Amino acid sequence: MSTDAKFIPGLFFKPPHDNAPDFVMAKGSIKIADLSAWLAQQDGEWVNFDLKRSRDGKPYASVDDWKPNGGGQRQERPQRAAQPQPAPAGDDFADDDIPF
Repeated sequence: MSTDAKFIPGLFFKPPHDNAPDFVMAKGSIKIADLSAWLAQQDGEWVNFDLKRSRDGKPYASVDDWKPNGGGQRQERPQRAAQPQPAPAGDDFADDDIPF
């Protein structure tokens, strides 16, 4: 995965103000001239982005250029080890009862 974030010119986010309701995740601003000029240079019908938090806590957007055909790069999520599940109460069969 590339560690270089591709920033989106003209698209800005700020943390919500202190009195904002819990459902407000961020405040956003668009500088129309910068964003429209950048969008005009993009290929395709959609531009995907991730809203992230910088190390100093500021929200920002970066381009998500992952493609299912391998065109972009995305780090795979680590797989969790399977946790054994306890048998339901009253489950009283022997291993010999399993057909495989």
